[in-house]
Amino acid sequence: MRKFILTVGAAALVALSAPLAAQSKVNISIATGGTGGVYYPLGGGIAAALSKYVPGMDATAEVTGGSVDNLKLIGSGKPYIALTMVDATLDAYRGEDKFKGNKIPVRTLMILYPNRMHVVSVEGRGVNRIADLKGKHVSTGSPGSATEVMAFRVIEAAGLDKDKDMKRERLGVAESVNAMKDNKIDAFFWVGGLPTAGVTDLANTPGTKIKLVDHADLVPAMNKKYGDLYIEDAIPKATYRGMDADNKQATVMNILVANASMDDQTAYNIVKTIFDKRQDLINVHKEAANFKLENQKAAASPIPFHPGAIKYFAEHGIKVN
Repeated sequence: MRKFILTVGAAALVALSAPLAAQSKVNISIATGGTGGVYYPLGGGIAAALSKYVPGMDATAEVTGGSVDNLKLIGSGKPYIALTMVDATLDAYRGEDKFKGNKIPVRTLMILYPNRMHVVSVEGRGVNRIADLKGKHVSTGSPGSATEVMAFRVIEAAGLDKDKDMKRERLGVAESVNAMKDNKIDAFFWVGGLPTAGVTDLANTPGTKIKLVDHADLVPAMNKKYGDLYIEDAIPKATYRGMDADNKQATVMNILVANASMDDQTAYNIVKTIFDKRQDLINVHKEAANFKLENQKAAASPIPFHPGAIKYFAEHGIKVN
């Protein structure tokens, strides 16, 4: 996997409301995603806050293929935390699907924000419903992404064969947008926060009218096979230019994770800093507004919480395990 390291400089942030426990020097890498998504800027914002406010910690954000690659990095035992989707993380925890025979000792640090599945096309490509993907050129996400995991499940629930019923590409969101502009694909799958920069770029392209394909009706079939990981949701029509109505789609939660071997104090400091500096992260991307104490619950993540995170939430009267 090709990786690019981004060292994120700390922005001018306000002082912490309470000091963090001192610790020895800790270098942390934050596994994010592609440059056209939401993981990347949020991971950069988290890295900046951790580097500035956790004594002895130096954090950097790393561009990756997405959740699957991120979870493999967690499993490497190297000092990583990662933004991931719950469905891919559960596979890693159980050693299933893309992690078959290789259980990852992953633990939840916190619930982040809802990830919305976008099935994106533009007018003139003949894609108005999932069934219309048959015979089309379709990108289902990059190989190391949870977009690909969820896209396959949407396609399966619709009764289509991902390999036989479409000409499939494996592109990240930025590459998918460029391929759409160049008429090389007819549609693409992307699961991310709102708004996603790449999708905004496509919607704002002159002469282009975006088309988001409804698929919320497939959620019951997805949950029947994979467990209650998905919810029927909607992307508001004001999110992207050119939308005629709310897009009825499937949503899954994002979580921040670490290896079970991370020491409790480091995990505690990471979670505390993110909540203490939440407003600064909202300034990076508005999805950080969904970083809420009341959202921290075992029902939102079937992956056990890290003891350091459990300690922080217990201090706020929240039982997560």
